[in-house]
Amino acid sequence: MAFLEIKQKLMSEVEALGFPRARVVRALHSTGNVSSEAAIHWLIDHENDPDIDQMPPVAVNIDIESPEPFHITEEMRRKAKELRIRSSKELQEAKRIAEEIERKRNINSRQVEKEEEKRAREKVVQKLEQDKIERKRFGGISSERSESLATKATATKAGEKDEPRSQNSLPATSVSKAVSMRECLRSLRHHHKDNFDKVRNAYQTLFIYVRNVAKNPDEERFRKIRLSNPLFQERVGSLTGGIEFLELCGFRKEGEFLYLPHDKIDPEALNTAGSLLNSALTNPFFGVLQSV
Repeated sequence: MAFLEIKQKLMSEVEALGFPRARVVRALHSTGNVSSEAAIHWLIDHENDPDIDQMPPVAVNIDIESPEPFHITEEMRRKAKELRIRSSKELQEAKRIAEEIERKRNINSRQVEKEEEKRAREKVVQKLEQDKIERKRFGGISSERSESLATKATATKAGEKDEPRSQNSLPATSVSKAVSMRECLRSLRHHHKDNFDKVRNAYQTLFIYVRNVAKNPDEERFRKIRLSNPLFQERVGSLTGGIEFLELCGFRKEGEFLYLPHDKIDPEALNTAGSLLNSALTNPFFGVLQSV
């Protein structure tokens, strides 16, 4: 009889995240027992497989790894102590650098928000001024100033004298969406700050959803998520900001699904989402500093 070789350590790690054993066995076998992370990615990609909860129809040989005994010498203890001291100093320096980077990012984010608010206010003021001019014109009241402002407003609207935009600046809608995405991820971490594993799993799952759509835009199965799926609910759906983040990526609720229509795919939004999620996964201080 054929056997599936499954490593006990990897199986325990994946089962500890709440996955049924049948799924774990399939995932580890399919990924060649490489790592628990590879198995989790496989489970997410194949969550809708009809036989996902069926134990493979072959015997399973669980490899229980037993450590080989060895003698710890004083030299080993001394080197281990030196390594711990050096690692502690390096970790403190890394934390300091990460905190400084995050602080600067927060400052930049606040500046972007303020600039966006300023543009919005200017737009409202311009609209009010233009409405006032129109009311005067229709009421038969005309003046040199109103005519001048009307001409300027018309020229601006037609793009004749529109203020030139910096080549390096982003469209306001893109900046707004990026800020909203970042706030979703910050909110998710803030509400679950006592359970970093849950936060990390949520970020990983969102990253996989975004990556799959970006790489396979024509595959509908990557653009359709069942809201009632227990795995989705556990890792994303039940967490504050999870569904909101996917909606900012273009997904929308349709019945019992989150669905991203093919004609609504926004590569720029997906790239922004992927960049923010990568930062959240690689920067241990992402979202810790809520204000500067």
